[in-house]
Amino acid sequence: MKLIITSEGPKPSDRVDPRFGRARYFIQYDSESESFVSSDNSEQAEAAQGAGVQAAQKVIEFGAEALLTGHCGPKAFDVLAAGGVKIYSGFEGTVLDAVNAWRNGDLEPLAAPDGITRH
Repeated sequence: MKLIITSEGPKPSDRVDPRFGRARYFIQYDSESESFVSSDNSEQAEAAQGAGVQAAQKVIEFGAEALLTGHCGPKAFDVLAAGGVKIYSGFEGTVLDAVNAWRNGDLEPLAAPDGITRH
């Protein structure tokens, strides 16, 4: 499975960036090969508007099946959900901590954007 984790830096030991669309880096994790690859997201991080939607499209283009981040807003959530990407949020530790939590089955995917309840 391919995951994308938002990160403040390019390494798995860096902290999860709490901002999805404006995260400095995306770190791709492949659970089959247990490999990490970082991608610079500064283009979206500096965008005047639409950063979340543009970042969501990038995650889908990477072929990610899940996103681990600190926060995901409603527009990005809708794009990711339409692309079949499961979204996990609320992380405050390192990228590796987030991956380990996912591996251990400690996470529940969001059913709605952060802070919004859908029935």
